[in-house]
Amino acid sequence: MELPPIVLAGRAVLRKPAAPVPPEEIGTKRLKHLVSTMVSVMRKAPGVGLAAPQIGVDQQVIVLEDSEELMSRLTPGQRAERGRVPFRLRVIINPTLRVLAPSLPDAAGAGRATFFEGCLSVPGYMALVERDLSVEVSGVDEDGKEVRWEATGWPARILQHEVDHLRGTLYVDRMVTRSFCSNEEAKLLLSLSVAEARAALGA
Repeated sequence: MELPPIVLAGRAVLRKPAAPVPPEEIGTKRLKHLVSTMVSVMRKAPGVGLAAPQIGVDQQVIVLEDSEELMSRLTPGQRAERGRVPFRLRVIINPTLRVLAPSLPDAAGAGRATFFEGCLSVPGYMALVERDLSVEVSGVDEDGKEVRWEATGWPARILQHEVDHLRGTLYVDRMVTRSFCSNEEAKLLLSLSVAEARAALGA
């Protein structure tokens, strides 16, 4: 099966809110084929998430998955700092995202974290993006079964990134602008702490 290309920044479908999937389409062969195609495109890229608009489909469908293989280049310390853990494939249709309150609401910066982030629709670049640390998503899967997931750390970041796609938002809209850099140049920055990277870039 020939897979569709990933839509790149500049295409209108990435810049408008995606349409909810109608109830009568849930569980259909067409929707299941869309989900299967999205999973294949995501894994081939490879990536940890994909939204339907990224293959030109104007509907509220996201798929997410992270594996040990995809995070193999990170040190144990980097994985712990990011809160990056593997998780099984998730399919979420018509997702609703809710930010969960931080456990220490009075602490400076509690509940938020800033790390480098990239996007399959903005290939070759990355930037620092601040995201909430804990979120809850609800929706349904391709069979219409209810989905509810509380995610923290990197899974929460992936969720926010993909739901943003359904709102017509790209990470470049949220990035620390002075941190925008090519993946090639970012190799050195990724070995630094976020504070060190920000200082190096004047961000």
